[in-house]
Amino acid sequence: MRKLSFPYVTIETGRTGTLRNITCVEEAFEWLTLYWPKQYRGARWSMAHQACIDATNRKASVTSVQKAFIEAAKEAGIYFNQQKFPVRT
Repeated sequence: MRKLSFPYVTIETGRTGTLRNITCVEEAFEWLTLYWPKQYRGARWSMAHQACIDATNRKASVTSVQKAFIEAAKEAGIYFNQQKFPVRT
């Protein structure tokens, strides 16, 4: 099975100062399912979780997963940064 990659999203893990790059739908789903702070499993978490499932079933794009994951990470206070590609003119 091919990996559904997207430009990485950097989050802070449960250990202070420890960062992790999430680079694909599979990693995002794993992180949301196994490691996400329980107190932040609300609407944005649900949207990100469902986006991962939908992308795996080819019903959503990897870009939608990345965006939903970023929004959930911001809400949880663990968002750090994201990779940005240069704009081509």
